[in-house]
Amino acid sequence: MSYPVDRRGFLRTAGTAAGALSLGGALASCGSSKSGPVTLRWWDYFTLDNFQPGMNRLISDIEAGVPDVKIQRRSFPFAELDRQLALAAISGDLPDIAIVDNVAMNTLGGNHLLADLTDRVDKWGQADQYYKGPWDGCQVGGKTLGIPNNSNCLALYCNTRLLASAGVRPPTTWDELASAAHRLTSGDRHGLALSAIRTEEGVFQFLPFLWQAGGDLDTFSTYGATALSFLHDLIAKGSLSEQCVGWTQQDANTRFLDQRAALQINGPWQIPTLKKAGFDWSVVALPRDRAAATCLGGENWVVMASSKHVDKAWEVLEYTQRPSVLVPYLVSFGDLPSRKDLASQGTWASDPALRLFLSQLPLARPRQYGAHYAEASQTVAEAEQAVLTGTAAPSAAARTAAVKIDKALGTQ
Repeated sequence: MSYPVDRRGFLRTAGTAAGALSLGGALASCGSSKSGPVTLRWWDYFTLDNFQPGMNRLISDIEAGVPDVKIQRRSFPFAELDRQLALAAISGDLPDIAIVDNVAMNTLGGNHLLADLTDRVDKWGQADQYYKGPWDGCQVGGKTLGIPNNSNCLALYCNTRLLASAGVRPPTTWDELASAAHRLTSGDRHGLALSAIRTEEGVFQFLPFLWQAGGDLDTFSTYGATALSFLHDLIAKGSLSEQCVGWTQQDANTRFLDQRAALQINGPWQIPTLKKAGFDWSVVALPRDRAAATCLGGENWVVMASSKHVDKAWEVLEYTQRPSVLVPYLVSFGDLPSRKDLASQGTWASDPALRLFLSQLPLARPRQYGAHYAEASQTVAEAEQAVLTGTAAPSAAARTAAVKIDKALGTQ
């Protein structure tokens, strides 16, 4: 699936959004007992033309399959949806249903804007059909506050010809990745491309290194230093361009497409573009250090706690998870399923690259760190920028960041 520049993986709450969300606790209400036709207001950020056929079909399916329901859809630019939800929380004009980036669960769920679906999900009895990472991404404070809409994660793309010419096999460990990136670097071509931009998009790509090192945000002083040191060494040896601090994931993919990078870390949304490349490529799991890990991206379905039609909204969510509805929707978007029982259906069942990404979903970790994750994420981004631009040593940057992270996450 081809996405705009900052399509995946970052929390976009801006301006007064964080303050606005705190009002959400006063908006909670119970499901409506009203009968008769119901119009559900639905918000999402799928504004591009290529999304519309699949979305229109999904809505038609819902209106035909769920009794007495009509959908009134509104789309916002990707970077605007969270802010619009925050503003709507102030005005009391929230939608009934939304499709949100999974990292937004931190703020939306942490500030009580989302309906608790736990009892309905328990009665439904299909929670065990989902991969752990996507399902965990819908859990906030011990409650189920959403249903996975789709999922993605990160993996390592390899230029097959360049690796073969250099006698390099796809790396499986950090040591192998460092060696391969060094051997594949030549002239204006770097061995590896990745995004280290100062946004959640860069943090999305950094967190797997932290987890692979054996750590997490609560041990950033130690394991953050390990991850930062590894990336710093790649730049010091010329294997990774220092310009990566300004690259989005789309920029990294452009370097790979132009064959100015032999390897790149990226997601499955790049596959349609890469299929038009004039060279052969493959995808392998991210190289590991102490542990194997990748970062979970994708969207979740949520119901707003303020909705007067929570029961009917839940009927819609449940209906969208039927294979006859879900598979065509995911195929039309080029997305991967979050459900294990759909692994043998859809285009991902036969496409080797998509199958690789699907195989990594069991390892994909959600960024579920609470309502103040955005502050911790920004601190991680600042530490990475400082190290990769040479303004701070990895150990010092990690120690400084750890204090701020612990304060943001309430672990100090």
